[in-house]
Amino acid sequence: MNNHSQLIDLIPMGLIFFDRDYKITQLNKFAERKLYCNKAEVIGRYWDGVFPRLFSEELRDEETEIFQFKFAEESFVAKKSLYFLNEDSGFSLFFQTKSSLEEFTQELDSYQDLVLDLKTIFDTSYDVIYVSDGEGKTLRVSAACEALWGYKESDLIGKTVYQLEEEGVFKPSVTRLVLEKKEKVSFIQTTKTGRRLMVVGTPVKDNEGNVIRVINASRDVTEVKELESEVDLLRQMTEGYRQEIEEFRAREEIEKEIISRSEKMKSIVSFSQKIAKVDSPVLLLGESGVGKEVIATFIHKWSNRNNHPFITLNCGSMPSAILEAELFGYENKESKMGLIEMANSGTLFLEQIEEMPMSTQIKFLKALQGKGNKVKTSNIRIITASSKNLRKKVEEGGFREDLYYLLNVVPITIPPLRERNEDIIPLIIHFTDQLNQKYGEEKKFQPRVLRKLQEYSWPGNVQEMQNIIERLFVTSEGGLIELEDLPEYINVDNISEKSISINKIMPLKEAVELLEKELLEMAEKKYGSTTKVAEVLKVNQSTISRKLQKYTKERI
Repeated sequence: MNNHSQLIDLIPMGLIFFDRDYKITQLNKFAERKLYCNKAEVIGRYWDGVFPRLFSEELRDEETEIFQFKFAEESFVAKKSLYFLNEDSGFSLFFQTKSSLEEFTQELDSYQDLVLDLKTIFDTSYDVIYVSDGEGKTLRVSAACEALWGYKESDLIGKTVYQLEEEGVFKPSVTRLVLEKKEKVSFIQTTKTGRRLMVVGTPVKDNEGNVIRVINASRDVTEVKELESEVDLLRQMTEGYRQEIEEFRAREEIEKEIISRSEKMKSIVSFSQKIAKVDSPVLLLGESGVGKEVIATFIHKWSNRNNHPFITLNCGSMPSAILEAELFGYENKESKMGLIEMANSGTLFLEQIEEMPMSTQIKFLKALQGKGNKVKTSNIRIITASSKNLRKKVEEGGFREDLYYLLNVVPITIPPLRERNEDIIPLIIHFTDQLNQKYGEEKKFQPRVLRKLQEYSWPGNVQEMQNIIERLFVTSEGGLIELEDLPEYINVDNISEKSISINKIMPLKEAVELLEKELLEMAEKKYGSTTKVAEVLKVNQSTISRKLQKYTKERI
């Protein structure tokens, strides 16, 4: 089994092998990452010894083949099966996240619909649609090829257009001419059966300009001459599918940058994607460190301005005079263009807009209204951000009301990290993966550490988390980050469990009573009822009641 460890590491889902006694014999990196374990530490150990409460019953139940389980805030679907290898036998367990399987199912349905659409287009839009790759090899031909050329699809698919042209199936080959010229080609083509076809060959290129597909649309014009409208329709459809594919790829890349497992963040990402296509001003609100710049970048990348500048400026990081000069430019001997002009056709993102001085607000307002003499702003998208209550600042006279309404066309409030608990562990894993890739490490967090980090309130939000994760990464020893590595203000419970403060020497009996009194008062304050206190301290309720009455009388 060890000879295949590198191979199974390439499998994009969890894979664990057990012997007949449920002892772990092998697992891949996906399983290590999702179960937060180390392969070297778990191989050779019994499953119950490593994960005593994780689907042990399902694993041993011979009738159970497919089941679901939850671990570290993620839901999974698993499939168990027997395997036989030479003289060895045991069980294999495949598992994948439930969300990934659902996404795959949705994508598969979309793909099947697309295939059906294309098949319909192939068989109905034109007499023949012919698709070949960048080498001229035939990939697909519509069903009418036999009537026009005298050849079945199976006779053509797999052959190059050079071979078919040589055999006289058609001449000249429009695909060959498209590959030679790397541009659209159209002309009248004669087939071996004597038919005359109006053929339009359209190249499909990759990002480097290489032709990767040639799509030919042919219409029998032996009797029909005018086909301009239908050729134009095919061009539009081809372009439409190409744009859809490009947009899907771009969306996939952008969404990798935004970790959103909570419904609140999913809604914000979806809404941001929706308003990205328009030029309305956007006001991003939220505490410091919640990721306002990430959302602003996302909106720009998804907009029609994504090939133009995305310029950011923090209004609270510089004096008023310098801020004005940065926005509107310098008017001295060394004249310099301002950021507003530099953002022409693109997006200008202003952070801490509440810190913009009143005098600068007036000039900025006039520039946005097209009344300024210095710069033109008719072709830029404005996104601003504030961590303060901007409406309250308007009421207090610290921010212009007319500028506020101009900027607050589309407000988006990003919730703090403490209100989207589901995002915490995925963000931790995301930042850890980035650091592992950057430094060539394979560090992981103990599950107990992840729980502790998830319980923390994160007053500094995502920015604080990123800093803490990097600190833990570079200061921890070994490949596993443990509770002892956490800062004291995060690992409060751990500290209190380890320490009992002794300030002076006293009789042992008195010290025991003092500790008992403080422990009872703390438990009563936390749990409220003597029943619960007795359960937690593992004594009889009558004992708790008697001792609480005793210490209450002492206080009186």
